[in-house]
Amino acid sequence: MGLNFRKSISLGKGLKLNLSKSGPSVSFGKSGFRQSVNLKGQARTTVGIPGTGIYYTKNTNVKNVVGALTGKKDDAKGKKAAGKGAAESKAASGKAAPAKAAKAAPAAPAVNEELIAKSKAQVEEFAAGIEALKSVHKQSDGYIDWEAVANGAVGQYKELQPFAQSVLSGDIDAYFKVIAEVGPFDDLLEYGSGFEVGTDDPKMLEIEFQVKSDAIIPTQYPDMKANGEIVMKDFSKTAYYELVQDYVSSTMLRVARDTFALLPVQTVIIHAVDKVLNPATGNDEEVTVCSAKIKRDALATLNFERIDPSDCLESFESNVKFRKTAGYAPVDRVLA
Repeated sequence: MGLNFRKSISLGKGLKLNLSKSGPSVSFGKSGFRQSVNLKGQARTTVGIPGTGIYYTKNTNVKNVVGALTGKKDDAKGKKAAGKGAAESKAASGKAAPAKAAKAAPAAPAVNEELIAKSKAQVEEFAAGIEALKSVHKQSDGYIDWEAVANGAVGQYKELQPFAQSVLSGDIDAYFKVIAEVGPFDDLLEYGSGFEVGTDDPKMLEIEFQVKSDAIIPTQYPDMKANGEIVMKDFSKTAYYELVQDYVSSTMLRVARDTFALLPVQTVIIHAVDKVLNPATGNDEEVTVCSAKIKRDALATLNFERIDPSDCLESFESNVKFRKTAGYAPVDRVLA
């Protein structure tokens, strides 16, 4: 998981010196972290979401094989035989019918059922992957009852018992050790996001994650022709950016759920970072595109199966600027 525990020393004006086993580094920003755990391990750029085929862009053009003729072939044989019988009958009466050249029936391509079934499965698999991107918030880690763990009812959390009393007393270092042990955001790494967690308040966690929309969100979708051939088509700008928005919002809600399930904090502040175009420089720059402060009690009232993640996130204290045809714009981070 590539965890990196560090201590940060404030140098004033948002500038901080970070000390870790890998050596010193400097960070800056309006809301830097005093202590943090780096969860960026295994970040990788892929051409698809594992198990979904969502990034299938290799387009092998397969032509239908011309096989046997359809029922028209049998019809042609029947007509030819009937014509021959009529000629023989007329010849017997002394009135032979003039011979006519037989016309071959036009060749028709056979229906490739195997290709159609394969392509249909690919389209359905892609649709399932898109739905997964918009439904990250619908699943969450199991809730840990730290009081029960401290009292010996450990069950599957036996390895966490040594941390129970420290966690209950608000020991921040114990929080980070639990995060290292459990890896609450490991499954989200499959979507290409790196995570950094920090706090100097035992009642709150501040989490930054990298969206990496250019590696996660597809720009094309597979469309199946009547003959089963797959053609990749471009998403419209509106469809693409709406998918980005749903993915970011859904992931932020999922991070909040997993955080509250893991630790007895009351507030989680989440910052989504992505590369967006800076019109002033013409360059893509990594900036905060969405920032939200989510309270435990408020999150507990949500029906995650029915909410729209984008609308839901805006109901919390949040900073977000989003246009349907341009996507996210940089925003200031919500403060603790």
